[in-house]
Amino acid sequence: MTVGLFHYLAVSGLLFIAGVLGVLLRRNVLVVFMSLELMLTASISALVAFSRFNATPDNPMMGGNVFVLFIIAIAACEVAVGLAIIVALWRRRQTVDLAELKGMKQ
Repeated sequence: MTVGLFHYLAVSGLLFIAGVLGVLLRRNVLVVFMSLELMLTASISALVAFSRFNATPDNPMMGGNVFVLFIIAIAACEVAVGLAIIVALWRRRQTVDLAELKGMKQ
């Protein structure tokens, strides 16, 4: 049995669904943030799978892999900014519960 594109996409889809459920069902900002990162990882794995299975010996199609490197660089910046915001919220409110942070809209 060989591992095909469907298997990679199935794992990627399951990771994405787990991330969506984490965003929708959790109240903790850190868990929501990790769920968003899980969704980003799922999309990256799908891009790598498409790049891998569409490559030929004449055309290695490194475009998908280069695109993934840009996504990882952007994700690193997102993590830095997101964690800074979470730390600032913790210092100001002493909580990371989303229900208590809704009052910051005004």
